[in-house]
Amino acid sequence: MSTNDGLRVLVVDDQPVNSEVLRHFLEPLGFDVRAAYSGEDALRMVGEEAPDTILLDLVMPGMDGFEVCRHLKQDELTRHIPIIIITGLSDREANVLALEVGADDFLSKPFDRVLLEARIRSSIRTKRLQDDILRNRRELESRVVERTREIKTTQHVVVFSLARLAESRDTETGDHLERIRCYARELAMTMGQWQRYAEIITPEFIRELYESSPLHDIGKVGIPDGILLKPGKLSSTEFDVMKTHTLIGGDTLHDADKEAGRNSFLAMGRDIAYYHHEKWDGSGYPFGVEGENIPLAARITALADVYDALSSRRPYKEPFSHEKSREIIMEGRGKHFDPSVVDAFLASEQRFMAIRARFQGSGRLAPIQRVIAELGETAMA
Repeated sequence: MSTNDGLRVLVVDDQPVNSEVLRHFLEPLGFDVRAAYSGEDALRMVGEEAPDTILLDLVMPGMDGFEVCRHLKQDELTRHIPIIIITGLSDREANVLALEVGADDFLSKPFDRVLLEARIRSSIRTKRLQDDILRNRRELESRVVERTREIKTTQHVVVFSLARLAESRDTETGDHLERIRCYARELAMTMGQWQRYAEIITPEFIRELYESSPLHDIGKVGIPDGILLKPGKLSSTEFDVMKTHTLIGGDTLHDADKEAGRNSFLAMGRDIAYYHHEKWDGSGYPFGVEGENIPLAARITALADVYDALSSRRPYKEPFSHEKSREIIMEGRGKHFDPSVVDAFLASEQRFMAIRARFQGSGRLAPIQRVIAELGETAMA
């Protein structure tokens, strides 16, 4: 058996007699020879079944050899196919142009049969090395993507678990974090459909909001139990201490974001932790900022957080109905809440009620499997 058996050679020449001469030379050597009689046919045949090498004439009507070579070498899928120019042209400029558009080798007519075989085999060996390199690179890239996904999922699960740990000090909050991030995502998805937010609320923004909104109250780990779990109304001094959870959480996430480097979703978590108790009219805390000076993610989370507080059982109150919660939020439009966020709430309140029903006060931490599933669900959104 010839070592050339199974090696496919595509001959591209508008003169059938030239293709037959090459077929006569190559088939006895074991090559599988195919012929294309125009540049257009050559591209079609390469697209159907890539050859191991191409013998290409330069001078053809319609799409000439230069254009065929340029097209194949610009395509990621075909750029590694060796192209040997078979030409009778003695024009040096034409030959240089062929090299410039990507030709790998030259053979001038008339050619020697032994030299032709040697050139073809050499080009195919080079192609196989390139194919191996490309295959290994793709496998490595695939592994890197998978490993990056695993690391990112692990990071998010760990951070979410820390947020749940902070919430676990209050046994009445139940699935508070689950609801918060789902409410926030619904608001963002609604607003993202509006023209004025189309460039701000991107799919990436929504994913980051979903991942970082559970961090809004992580600073409560620094609040004494006597204040955090007090069933009655807080004194002014106690309330001043409670308000520091925004600074504790914001400062913690600020430091963590600096360690994580650029493009960390912790940056949004930091903004939410600092600003989710700010109010549209400037009467909130800890900084007293107003309007659009409050980060958008925090304005969205603020409404989600208040709706959940209103509609959930707390040590000091029974849950309000959706209608009562809606009424209170409407009263806060333009005062407590960004009017646009309130409009988004009104547009998505049926989904709010569905989320509330789905996570209605289990009083238990979500299993880690559900956390992972939710993160994966968001990554695919």
